[in-house]
Amino acid sequence: MKPVRPVTAGPVVGFDLDMTLLDARRGVTATYAALAAETGVTIDGEAAAARLGPPLEEEISRWFPPERVPDMAARYRELYAVHALPVSLPMPGAVDVVAQVRHHGGRVVVVTAKSGPLAQASLAHIGIEADAVEGWRFAETKAEAMRAHGVTIYVGDHVGDVVGAHAAGALAVAVPTGPCSADELGAAGADVVLPDLAAFGGWLSSHLLPGRLDDLAARLAELGSVLVAFSGGADSAFLLAAAVRALGADRVAAATAVSASLPAAELAAATDFAARLGVRHLTPSTNEMGREGYRANGPDRCYFCKAELTETLRPLADSLGLAHVVTGTNADDAVAGFRPGIRAAAQRGARTPLRDAGLIKAQVREASRRWGLSTWDKPAAACLASRIAYGIEVSPVRLARVERAEAVLRAALATAELGVRNLRVRDLDDVALVEVDADRVDALSARPDLLAVVEGFDRVEIDPRGFRSGSMNELLPAAVVRASGDDGDRQ
Repeated sequence: MKPVRPVTAGPVVGFDLDMTLLDARRGVTATYAALAAETGVTIDGEAAAARLGPPLEEEISRWFPPERVPDMAARYRELYAVHALPVSLPMPGAVDVVAQVRHHGGRVVVVTAKSGPLAQASLAHIGIEADAVEGWRFAETKAEAMRAHGVTIYVGDHVGDVVGAHAAGALAVAVPTGPCSADELGAAGADVVLPDLAAFGGWLSSHLLPGRLDDLAARLAELGSVLVAFSGGADSAFLLAAAVRALGADRVAAATAVSASLPAAELAAATDFAARLGVRHLTPSTNEMGREGYRANGPDRCYFCKAELTETLRPLADSLGLAHVVTGTNADDAVAGFRPGIRAAAQRGARTPLRDAGLIKAQVREASRRWGLSTWDKPAAACLASRIAYGIEVSPVRLARVERAEAVLRAALATAELGVRNLRVRDLDDVALVEVDADRVDALSARPDLLAVVEGFDRVEIDPRGFRSGSMNELLPAAVVRASGDDGDRQ
Protein backbone atom coordinates (compact mmCIF):
# COMPACT_ATOMS: atom_id res chain seq x y z
CA MET A 1 0.00 0.00 0.00
CA LYS A 2 1.28 3.44 -0.92
CA PRO A 3 2.00 5.74 2.04
CA VAL A 4 -0.58 8.49 2.48
CA ARG A 5 0.78 11.86 1.38
CA PRO A 6 0.95 14.13 4.45
CA VAL A 7 -1.35 17.11 4.73
CA THR A 8 0.24 20.09 3.00
CA ALA A 9 2.02 22.40 5.41
CA GLY A 10 1.17 26.06 5.46
CA PRO A 11 3.65 28.81 4.58
CA VAL A 12 6.27 30.15 6.98
CA VAL A 13 6.06 33.91 6.66
CA GLY A 14 8.57 36.28 8.19
CA PHE A 15 7.80 39.86 9.11
CA ASP A 16 9.88 42.87 10.00
CA LEU A 17 8.58 44.72 13.06
CA ASP A 18 8.97 48.52 13.08
CA MET A 19 6.81 50.17 10.42
CA THR A 20 5.76 46.78 9.07
CA LEU A 21 3.75 45.37 11.98
CA LEU A 22 4.45 48.03 14.61
CA ASP A 23 3.98 51.81 14.54
CA ALA A 24 6.27 53.06 17.29
CA ARG A 25 6.96 56.52 15.88
CA ARG A 26 5.19 58.45 18.61
CA GLY A 27 6.95 56.45 21.30
CA VAL A 28 10.34 56.69 19.61
CA THR A 29 10.04 60.48 19.50
CA ALA A 30 9.12 60.53 23.20
CA THR A 31 12.00 58.22 24.10
CA TYR A 32 14.57 60.39 22.34
CA ALA A 33 13.11 63.43 24.08
CA ALA A 34 13.66 61.72 27.43
CA LEU A 35 17.21 60.73 26.47
CA ALA A 36 17.96 64.28 25.34
CA ALA A 37 16.62 65.66 28.63
CA GLU A 38 18.86 63.31 30.62
CA THR A 39 22.03 63.93 28.63
CA GLY A 40 21.63 67.53 27.54
CA VAL A 41 22.29 66.48 23.94
CA THR A 42 19.99 67.91 21.27
CA ILE A 43 18.28 65.01 19.41
CA ASP A 44 15.76 65.34 16.59
CA GLY A 45 13.41 62.56 17.69
CA GLU A 46 10.98 63.02 14.81
CA ALA A 47 13.77 62.62 12.27
CA ALA A 48 14.95 59.50 14.08
CA ALA A 49 11.42 58.08 14.06
CA ALA A 50 11.24 58.65 10.30
CA ARG A 51 14.34 56.50 9.80
CA LEU A 52 13.19 53.38 11.67
CA GLY A 53 14.58 50.14 10.35
CA PRO A 54 18.36 49.93 10.85
CA PRO A 55 19.89 48.93 14.22
CA LEU A 56 19.46 51.39 17.08
CA GLU A 57 23.23 51.92 17.39
CA GLU A 58 23.29 53.40 13.89
CA GLU A 59 20.81 56.09 14.91
CA ILE A 60 22.48 56.73 18.30
CA SER A 61 25.80 57.32 16.53
CA ARG A 62 24.26 60.34 14.83
CA TRP A 63 23.95 62.08 18.21
CA PHE A 64 26.75 60.72 20.41
CA PRO A 65 30.47 60.03 19.94
CA PRO A 66 31.48 56.37 19.31
CA GLU A 67 32.64 55.73 22.87
CA ARG A 68 29.21 56.67 24.26
CA VAL A 69 27.07 54.74 21.78
CA PRO A 70 26.86 51.40 23.70
CA ASP A 71 25.81 53.08 26.96
CA MET A 72 23.36 55.43 25.26
CA ALA A 73 21.80 52.58 23.31
CA ALA A 74 21.33 50.60 26.52
CA ARG A 75 19.77 53.63 28.23
CA TYR A 76 17.51 54.27 25.25
CA ARG A 77 16.14 50.75 25.52
CA GLU A 78 15.41 51.26 29.20
CA LEU A 79 13.56 54.48 28.42
CA TYR A 80 11.78 52.89 25.47
CA ALA A 81 10.04 50.40 27.76
CA VAL A 82 8.63 53.34 29.74
CA HIS A 83 7.90 55.92 27.05
CA ALA A 84 7.32 53.98 23.83
CA LEU A 85 5.74 50.64 24.63
CA PRO A 86 2.54 52.06 26.16
CA VAL A 87 1.82 54.22 23.09
CA SER A 88 2.86 51.77 20.37
CA LEU A 89 0.20 50.79 17.85
CA PRO A 90 -0.21 48.01 15.32
CA MET A 91 0.28 49.13 11.74
CA PRO A 92 -3.02 49.18 9.81
CA GLY A 93 -3.82 45.61 8.83
CA ALA A 94 -1.09 44.05 10.98
CA VAL A 95 -3.34 41.90 13.11
CA ASP A 96 -5.24 40.76 10.02
CA VAL A 97 -2.14 39.69 8.05
CA VAL A 98 -1.04 37.47 10.90
CA ALA A 99 -4.53 35.97 10.95
CA GLN A 100 -4.30 35.43 7.17
CA VAL A 101 -1.11 33.42 7.56
CA ARG A 102 -2.77 31.32 10.27
CA HIS A 103 -5.81 30.90 8.01
CA HIS A 104 -3.54 29.16 5.52
CA GLY A 105 -2.14 26.89 8.22
CA GLY A 106 1.09 28.86 8.32
CA ARG A 107 3.59 30.07 10.89
CA VAL A 108 4.63 33.65 11.69
CA VAL A 109 8.26 34.54 12.40
CA VAL A 110 9.25 38.09 13.31
CA VAL A 111 12.85 38.99 12.44
CA THR A 112 13.78 42.52 13.48
CA ALA A 113 16.63 44.89 14.29
CA LYS A 114 14.86 45.66 17.57
CA SER A 115 16.19 43.89 20.64
CA GLY A 116 14.58 40.55 21.30
CA PRO A 117 13.00 41.51 24.66
CA LEU A 118 11.57 44.78 23.32
CA ALA A 119 10.30 43.01 20.20
CA GLN A 120 8.50 40.43 22.35
CA ALA A 121 7.05 43.13 24.59
CA SER A 122 5.94 45.24 21.61
CA LEU A 123 4.13 42.33 19.98
CA ALA A 124 2.40 41.46 23.23
CA HIS A 125 1.30 45.08 23.63
CA ILE A 126 -0.34 45.23 20.18
CA GLY A 127 -1.93 41.79 20.54
CA ILE A 128 0.11 39.85 17.98
CA GLU A 129 1.49 36.43 18.83
CA ALA A 130 4.32 35.13 16.66
CA ASP A 131 5.58 31.56 16.53
CA ALA A 132 9.13 32.84 16.84
CA VAL A 133 10.82 36.21 17.38
CA GLU A 134 14.42 36.93 16.41
CA GLY A 135 15.86 40.26 17.47
CA TRP A 136 19.07 42.18 16.83
CA ARG A 137 18.95 41.39 13.06
CA PHE A 138 19.21 43.73 10.10
CA ALA A 139 19.78 43.29 6.35
CA GLU A 140 22.05 40.27 5.67
CA THR A 141 22.09 39.27 9.33
CA LYS A 142 18.38 38.47 9.11
CA ALA A 143 19.09 35.63 6.69
CA GLU A 144 20.43 33.13 9.22
CA ALA A 145 17.32 33.48 11.40
CA MET A 146 15.04 33.13 8.38
CA ARG A 147 16.79 29.99 7.21
CA ALA A 148 16.71 28.50 10.70
CA HIS A 149 12.91 28.87 10.84
CA GLY A 150 12.25 27.90 7.22
CA VAL A 151 10.93 31.33 6.19
CA THR A 152 10.00 31.34 2.49
CA ILE A 153 8.26 34.75 2.35
CA TYR A 154 9.54 37.81 4.15
CA VAL A 155 7.55 41.03 4.48
CA GLY A 156 9.25 44.31 5.30
CA ASP A 157 9.27 48.05 4.68
CA HIS A 158 13.01 48.73 4.29
CA VAL A 159 15.55 48.00 1.57
CA GLY A 160 17.46 46.13 4.27
CA ASP A 161 14.53 43.76 4.54
CA VAL A 162 14.76 43.03 0.81
CA VAL A 163 18.47 42.34 1.18
CA GLY A 164 17.86 40.00 4.11
CA ALA A 165 15.09 38.10 2.34
CA HIS A 166 17.22 37.49 -0.75
CA ALA A 167 20.19 36.44 1.35
CA ALA A 168 17.94 33.82 2.93
CA GLY A 169 16.53 32.67 -0.41
CA ALA A 170 13.07 33.95 0.58
CA LEU A 171 10.59 35.87 -1.53
CA ALA A 172 10.89 39.57 -0.68
CA VAL A 173 7.49 41.22 -0.24
CA ALA A 174 7.77 44.94 0.44
CA VAL A 175 5.33 47.56 1.70
CA PRO A 176 6.19 51.29 1.47
CA THR A 177 4.86 52.04 4.94
CA GLY A 178 8.24 52.99 6.42
CA PRO A 179 11.14 55.19 5.35
CA CYS A 180 11.57 53.64 1.88
CA SER A 181 9.37 54.44 -1.10
CA ALA A 182 7.84 51.88 -3.44
CA ASP A 183 10.38 52.88 -6.10
CA GLU A 184 13.29 52.41 -3.69
CA LEU A 185 12.02 49.01 -2.62
CA GLY A 186 11.53 47.95 -6.22
CA ALA A 187 14.99 49.18 -7.17
CA ALA A 188 16.42 47.16 -4.27
CA GLY A 189 15.01 44.04 -5.91
CA ALA A 190 11.78 43.39 -4.03
CA ASP A 191 9.96 40.52 -5.70
CA VAL A 192 6.58 42.04 -4.84
CA VAL A 193 5.72 45.59 -3.78
CA LEU A 194 2.27 45.94 -2.22
CA PRO A 195 0.67 49.29 -1.39
CA ASP A 196 0.15 48.27 2.23
CA LEU A 197 -0.59 45.30 4.46
CA ALA A 198 -4.27 45.33 3.49
CA ALA A 199 -3.25 43.87 0.13
CA PHE A 200 -1.22 41.05 1.63
CA GLY A 201 -4.02 38.57 2.39
CA GLY A 202 -5.31 38.52 -1.18
CA TRP A 203 -1.79 38.35 -2.56
CA LEU A 204 -0.86 35.44 -0.28
CA SER A 205 -3.93 33.42 -1.22
CA SER A 206 -3.24 33.98 -4.91
CA HIS A 207 0.47 33.22 -4.50
CA LEU A 208 -0.19 29.91 -2.77
CA LEU A 209 -2.95 28.80 -5.13
CA PRO A 210 -0.89 27.38 -8.05
CA GLY A 211 1.20 25.20 -5.76
CA ARG A 212 -1.86 23.91 -3.96
CA LEU A 213 -3.61 23.12 -7.23
CA ASP A 214 -0.56 21.15 -8.34
CA ASP A 215 -0.60 19.35 -5.00
CA LEU A 216 -4.30 18.58 -5.39
CA ALA A 217 -3.74 17.17 -8.87
CA ALA A 218 -0.91 14.96 -7.58
CA ARG A 219 -3.06 13.68 -4.71
CA LEU A 220 -5.94 12.84 -7.03
CA ALA A 221 -3.58 11.11 -9.47
CA GLU A 222 -2.24 8.97 -6.62
CA LEU A 223 -5.76 7.92 -5.66
CA GLY A 224 -6.20 6.45 -9.14
CA SER A 225 -9.98 6.61 -9.36
CA VAL A 226 -12.63 8.28 -7.23
CA LEU A 227 -16.31 8.54 -6.46
CA VAL A 228 -16.99 12.16 -5.50
CA ALA A 229 -19.63 12.81 -2.85
CA PHE A 230 -21.21 15.57 -4.91
CA SER A 231 -23.72 17.83 -3.17
CA GLY A 232 -23.61 20.39 -5.98
CA GLY A 233 -22.04 23.04 -3.77
CA ALA A 234 -18.92 25.03 -4.63
CA ASP A 235 -16.49 22.70 -2.87
CA SER A 236 -17.67 19.35 -4.18
CA ALA A 237 -18.21 20.82 -7.66
CA PHE A 238 -14.63 22.06 -7.74
CA LEU A 239 -13.35 18.71 -6.47
CA LEU A 240 -15.30 16.93 -9.19
CA ALA A 241 -13.83 19.19 -11.87
CA ALA A 242 -10.33 18.75 -10.46
CA ALA A 243 -10.73 14.98 -10.41
CA VAL A 244 -11.78 14.93 -14.05
CA ARG A 245 -8.75 17.05 -14.94
CA ALA A 246 -6.35 14.83 -13.00
CA LEU A 247 -7.80 11.40 -13.77
CA GLY A 248 -10.04 11.69 -16.81
CA ALA A 249 -13.81 11.32 -16.80
CA ASP A 250 -13.66 7.53 -17.15
CA ARG A 251 -12.01 7.15 -13.74
CA VAL A 252 -14.36 9.54 -11.95
CA ALA A 253 -18.00 9.39 -10.97
CA ALA A 254 -20.23 11.79 -9.02
CA ALA A 255 -22.82 10.65 -6.52
CA THR A 256 -25.52 12.97 -5.20
CA ALA A 257 -27.40 11.42 -2.30
CA VAL A 258 -31.15 11.81 -2.65
CA SER A 259 -33.26 12.11 0.48
CA ALA A 260 -35.81 14.39 2.08
CA SER A 261 -33.00 16.67 3.26
CA LEU A 262 -31.88 17.57 -0.28
CA PRO A 263 -33.74 20.47 -1.92
CA ALA A 264 -35.05 19.49 -5.35
CA ALA A 265 -33.39 22.53 -6.95
CA GLU A 266 -29.99 21.36 -5.73
CA LEU A 267 -30.41 17.95 -7.37
CA ALA A 268 -31.32 19.52 -10.70
CA ALA A 269 -28.30 21.84 -10.58
CA ALA A 270 -25.97 18.98 -9.66
CA THR A 271 -27.25 16.86 -12.54
CA ASP A 272 -26.65 19.68 -15.00
CA PHE A 273 -23.13 20.39 -13.69
CA ALA A 274 -22.04 16.75 -13.92
CA ALA A 275 -23.44 16.49 -17.44
CA ARG A 276 -21.39 19.50 -18.56
CA LEU A 277 -18.26 17.81 -17.24
CA GLY A 278 -19.15 14.62 -19.08
CA VAL A 279 -18.90 12.57 -15.91
CA ARG A 280 -21.13 9.74 -14.69
CA HIS A 281 -23.70 11.04 -12.21
CA LEU A 282 -25.42 8.67 -9.82
CA THR A 283 -28.26 9.53 -7.47
CA PRO A 284 -28.37 6.86 -4.76
CA SER A 285 -31.05 7.14 -2.11
CA THR A 286 -29.92 7.53 1.47
CA ASN A 287 -32.00 6.83 4.54
CA GLU A 288 -30.88 9.23 7.23
CA MET A 289 -34.35 8.97 8.73
CA GLY A 290 -33.61 5.36 9.53
CA ARG A 291 -30.95 6.45 11.98
CA GLU A 292 -32.25 7.34 15.41
CA GLY A 293 -29.37 9.75 16.08
CA TYR A 294 -30.25 11.72 12.95
CA ARG A 295 -33.97 11.93 13.76
CA ALA A 296 -33.24 12.94 17.35
CA ASN A 297 -31.39 15.98 15.96
CA GLY A 298 -28.85 16.34 18.72
CA PRO A 299 -25.65 18.33 18.26
CA ASP A 300 -24.07 15.30 16.60
CA ARG A 301 -26.78 14.94 13.93
CA CYS A 302 -24.27 15.52 11.12
CA TYR A 303 -22.30 12.51 12.31
CA PHE A 304 -25.20 10.20 11.51
CA CYS A 305 -25.88 11.93 8.20
CA LYS A 306 -22.29 11.52 7.01
CA ALA A 307 -22.18 7.98 8.31
CA GLU A 308 -25.22 7.14 6.18
CA LEU A 309 -23.71 8.89 3.17
CA THR A 310 -20.31 7.22 3.28
CA GLU A 311 -21.74 3.80 4.09
CA THR A 312 -23.94 4.16 1.01
CA LEU A 313 -21.19 5.41 -1.29
CA ARG A 314 -18.46 2.93 -0.36
CA PRO A 315 -20.27 -0.14 -1.78
CA LEU A 316 -21.33 1.94 -4.77
CA ALA A 317 -17.70 2.86 -5.46
CA ASP A 318 -16.72 -0.79 -5.20
CA SER A 319 -19.38 -1.80 -7.70
CA LEU A 320 -18.04 0.77 -10.15
CA GLY A 321 -14.43 -0.28 -9.65
CA LEU A 322 -13.51 3.09 -8.12
CA ALA A 323 -10.78 3.01 -5.48
CA HIS A 324 -11.80 5.85 -3.17
CA VAL A 325 -14.70 7.94 -1.94
CA VAL A 326 -13.74 11.61 -1.68
CA THR A 327 -15.57 14.55 -0.13
CA GLY A 328 -15.36 18.30 -0.71
CA THR A 329 -14.17 19.11 2.82
CA ASN A 330 -11.75 22.05 2.53
CA ALA A 331 -9.00 23.34 4.80
CA ASP A 332 -11.31 25.88 6.44
CA ASP A 333 -13.69 23.09 7.43
CA ALA A 334 -10.92 21.46 9.44
CA VAL A 335 -10.83 24.39 11.86
CA ALA A 336 -14.37 25.73 11.59
CA GLY A 337 -16.04 25.12 14.91
CA PHE A 338 -18.36 22.19 15.57
CA ARG A 339 -18.13 19.72 12.66
CA PRO A 340 -18.87 16.09 13.68
CA GLY A 341 -19.50 14.97 10.09
CA ILE A 342 -15.80 15.08 9.18
CA ARG A 343 -15.10 12.50 11.85
CA ALA A 344 -17.84 10.17 10.60
CA ALA A 345 -16.58 10.29 7.02
CA ALA A 346 -12.95 9.82 8.04
CA GLN A 347 -13.81 6.80 10.19
CA ARG A 348 -15.33 5.19 7.10
CA GLY A 349 -12.34 5.79 4.90
CA ALA A 350 -13.46 8.85 2.92
CA ARG A 351 -10.60 11.00 1.67
CA THR A 352 -10.44 14.81 1.70
CA PRO A 353 -8.10 15.98 -1.09
CA LEU A 354 -9.00 19.68 -0.84
CA ARG A 355 -8.34 19.77 2.86
CA ASP A 356 -5.14 17.78 2.56
CA ALA A 357 -3.81 20.10 -0.17
CA GLY A 358 -4.45 23.07 2.11
CA LEU A 359 -7.08 24.68 -0.11
CA ILE A 360 -9.24 27.14 1.81
CA LYS A 361 -12.74 28.16 0.75
CA ALA A 362 -11.61 31.41 -0.89
CA GLN A 363 -9.05 29.53 -2.98
CA VAL A 364 -11.64 26.97 -4.06
CA ARG A 365 -13.85 29.80 -5.28
CA GLU A 366 -10.98 31.62 -7.00
CA ALA A 367 -9.78 28.46 -8.76
CA SER A 368 -13.37 27.70 -9.77
CA ARG A 369 -13.65 31.19 -11.24
CA ARG A 370 -10.42 30.75 -13.19
CA TRP A 371 -11.65 27.42 -14.53
CA GLY A 372 -14.97 28.92 -15.58
CA LEU A 373 -17.07 26.79 -13.22
CA SER A 374 -20.60 28.08 -12.71
CA THR A 375 -20.40 27.29 -8.99
CA TRP A 376 -17.53 29.68 -8.21
CA ASP A 377 -19.82 32.19 -6.49
CA LYS A 378 -22.66 29.88 -5.49
CA PRO A 379 -23.91 30.64 -1.97
CA ALA A 380 -23.50 28.01 0.72
CA ALA A 381 -26.41 25.56 0.66
CA ALA A 382 -26.35 23.19 3.61
CA CYS A 383 -28.88 20.36 3.91
CA LEU A 384 -32.41 21.18 5.01
CA ALA A 385 -31.97 19.42 8.35
CA SER A 386 -29.47 22.11 9.35
CA ARG A 387 -32.39 24.56 9.57
CA ILE A 388 -34.13 22.65 12.36
CA ALA A 389 -33.10 23.65 15.88
CA TYR A 390 -31.24 21.00 17.85
CA GLY A 391 -33.53 18.87 19.96
CA ILE A 392 -36.51 19.18 17.61
CA GLU A 393 -37.01 15.88 15.83
CA VAL A 394 -36.20 15.84 12.13
CA SER A 395 -39.08 14.59 10.02
CA PRO A 396 -40.02 14.66 6.32
CA VAL A 397 -42.84 17.06 7.15
CA ARG A 398 -40.51 19.56 8.83
CA LEU A 399 -37.95 19.31 6.02
CA ALA A 400 -40.63 19.94 3.41
CA ARG A 401 -41.99 22.88 5.40
CA VAL A 402 -38.57 24.53 5.50
CA GLU A 403 -37.89 23.91 1.81
CA ARG A 404 -41.27 25.39 0.85
CA ALA A 405 -40.82 28.41 3.13
CA GLU A 406 -37.42 29.28 1.68
CA ALA A 407 -38.62 28.86 -1.90
CA VAL A 408 -41.67 31.08 -1.56
CA LEU A 409 -39.83 33.73 0.43
CA ARG A 410 -36.96 33.91 -2.04
CA ALA A 411 -39.45 34.27 -4.89
CA ALA A 412 -41.34 37.02 -3.05
CA LEU A 413 -38.13 38.91 -2.33
CA ALA A 414 -37.10 38.72 -5.98
CA THR A 415 -40.50 40.04 -7.08
CA ALA A 416 -40.16 42.92 -4.62
CA GLU A 417 -36.67 43.61 -6.01
CA LEU A 418 -35.11 42.75 -2.65
CA GLY A 419 -33.14 39.79 -3.94
CA VAL A 420 -30.78 38.16 -1.44
CA ARG A 421 -27.71 36.02 -1.80
CA ASN A 422 -28.14 34.07 1.43
CA LEU A 423 -31.47 33.02 2.92
CA ARG A 424 -32.32 30.58 5.69
CA VAL A 425 -35.61 29.81 7.39
CA ARG A 426 -34.71 28.32 10.75
CA ASP A 427 -37.32 26.00 12.24
CA LEU A 428 -37.62 26.78 15.96
CA ASP A 429 -40.74 24.60 16.26
CA ASP A 430 -43.62 27.11 16.32
CA VAL A 431 -41.41 29.99 15.15
CA ALA A 432 -39.74 30.48 11.78
CA LEU A 433 -36.60 32.59 12.23
CA VAL A 434 -35.61 34.16 8.92
CA GLU A 435 -31.97 34.96 8.20
CA VAL A 436 -31.02 37.08 5.19
CA ASP A 437 -27.89 39.01 4.28
CA ALA A 438 -27.21 41.66 6.91
CA ASP A 439 -27.66 44.51 4.42
CA ARG A 440 -31.20 43.29 3.68
CA VAL A 441 -32.43 42.92 7.27
CA ASP A 442 -33.85 46.44 7.60
CA ALA A 443 -35.56 46.34 4.20
CA LEU A 444 -37.22 43.01 4.97
CA SER A 445 -38.23 44.17 8.46
CA ALA A 446 -40.13 47.00 6.81
CA ARG A 447 -42.09 44.55 4.64
CA PRO A 448 -44.22 42.28 6.86
CA ASP A 449 -46.24 41.43 3.76
CA LEU A 450 -43.24 39.52 2.41
CA LEU A 451 -42.82 37.54 5.60
CA ALA A 452 -46.50 36.62 5.40
CA VAL A 453 -45.78 34.25 2.50
CA VAL A 454 -44.07 31.88 4.95
CA GLU A 455 -46.75 29.44 6.08
CA GLY A 456 -46.94 26.55 8.51
CA PHE A 457 -45.55 28.36 11.55
CA ASP A 458 -47.34 30.20 14.34
CA ARG A 459 -44.99 33.14 14.04
CA VAL A 460 -42.35 34.41 11.61
CA GLU A 461 -39.48 36.58 12.87
CA ILE A 462 -36.37 38.13 11.36
CA ASP A 463 -32.97 37.53 12.94
CA PRO A 464 -31.58 41.08 13.34
CA ARG A 465 -28.01 39.78 13.12
CA GLY A 466 -28.55 38.55 9.57
CA PHE A 467 -27.39 35.37 7.91
CA ARG A 468 -24.59 33.47 9.67
CA SER A 469 -23.39 30.11 8.47
CA GLY A 470 -23.57 27.73 11.41
CA SER A 471 -25.82 29.98 13.52
CA MET A 472 -27.55 26.98 15.12
CA ASN A 473 -24.22 26.06 16.71
CA GLU A 474 -24.27 29.36 18.60
CA LEU A 475 -26.87 27.80 20.86
CA LEU A 476 -24.63 24.87 21.80
CA PRO A 477 -22.74 24.78 25.11
CA ALA A 478 -19.02 25.41 24.63
CA ALA A 479 -18.21 22.00 26.12
CA VAL A 480 -20.15 20.26 23.34
CA VAL A 481 -18.25 22.17 20.67
CA ARG A 482 -14.86 21.41 22.26
CA ALA A 483 -15.73 17.74 22.56
CA SER A 484 -16.23 17.42 18.83
CA GLY A 485 -13.34 19.28 17.26
CA ASP A 486 -14.40 18.45 13.72
CA ASP A 487 -17.38 18.37 11.41
CA GLY A 488 -18.91 17.91 8.01
CA ASP A 489 -20.68 20.46 5.84
CA ARG A 490 -21.18 23.84 7.49
CA GLN A 491 -24.76 24.42 8.50
